Amino acid sequence: MTSPQCAAAIVAQLLAQGIGDVVLAPGSRSAPLALALADAETAGRVRLHVRYDERSAGFLALGLAKGGSAPVAVVTTSGTAVGNLLPAVMEAHHSDVPLIVMSADRPAAQVGFGSNQTTDQSRLFEPFVRWSARVSSTAPAASWTAQAARACLLAAGVGSRHPGPVHLNVELAE
Repeated sequence: MTSPQCAAAIVAQLLAQGIGDVVLAPGSRSAPLALALADAETAGRVRLHVRYDERSAGFLALGLAKGGSAPVAVVTTSGTAVGNLLPAVMEAHHSDVPLIVMSADRPAAQVGFGSNQTTDQSRLFEPFVRWSARVSSTAPAASWTAQAARACLLAAGVGSRHPGPVHLNVELAE
């Protein structure tokens, strides 16, 4: 399977779970997610909000989630870009706001060496998220949609009655 197929499956599952708004802070690593979201927006299936500053993207997603009835997703590229979402994630945690952070990442074998922006971002938001998971484009396709569905349910507080932020770290192979 390919990164574009993984991204399209994740986006489709988020929309199937009722996500209506997604905030995108684009970058090269997140291109497959951005393209899948653009296709969904063109088809009228999602309201896509593009912001080039990750911190403002995080707070826009937070505000949309506070004002709505469903979780809102915020998508960013890899490395330090992800860290700029921490203030919004912290506020979502303390305010029980359903927020889904989707960070694009390198495959796990490429994290931590070889180039800049190789931050280990899979556990970056602990202890402020209700749940986090790695989603690999090289894993079976069923795992992509299962993780996305679980993220939506946990962010919304289904079962726990404790909504809040969750983190999907999406490892996209070249």
